[in-house]
Amino acid sequence: MGNRLTKIVTRTGDTGTTGLSDGARVDKDAPRMEVIGTVDELSSQLGLAQALIAGSPQGAALGETLSLLQHDLFDLGGALSMPLAPLLSEAHVARLDDILEALNAELPPLKEFILPGGSAAIAALHVARCVARRAERRLVSLLADEPQDGASGLAYLNRLSDLLFVMARAVARQEGVAEHYWQSQKSLSRS
Repeated sequence: MGNRLTKIVTRTGDTGTTGLSDGARVDKDAPRMEVIGTVDELSSQLGLAQALIAGSPQGAALGETLSLLQHDLFDLGGALSMPLAPLLSEAHVARLDDILEALNAELPPLKEFILPGGSAAIAALHVARCVARRAERRLVSLLADEPQDGASGLAYLNRLSDLLFVMARAVARQEGVAEHYWQSQKSLSRS
């Protein structure tokens, strides 16, 4: 990075605008900034999940995966700050597919929807999954307004939310936490 960020407080955003990598200024609530901000939020949520699983039996392996995902998200955020830049690559998506397949192979088949929670680490992964879905929705909206090579970015966020769901299940299994299945009409029962 060198000395690119020697001055953190620039005051250039005090009027509600921010700069893109190409030098353009946009409103901080512009659709592009909504995606970038949500991707940043997702990366932060992955950092929280990583901290929470650090002490688990397979925390190191899952932590390395979460760190890799954060790097991908920074790449995505950087690409989003350059209008017309391609958003990630098919190789990014293929790598997620490989990780997903390996983790999912160790889990029992699902019989019902799972309620999020069980431990702090599991809950953090489910929150990250939801943020990934929001980032995906924001990207869909951006691409509808501002065409960009976003196919791999969309596929990546879609697959990432699936991976975070599977990771939550894997952590539950490692921690010995039973998955809590959704029960239809449970909210109306008295028990």
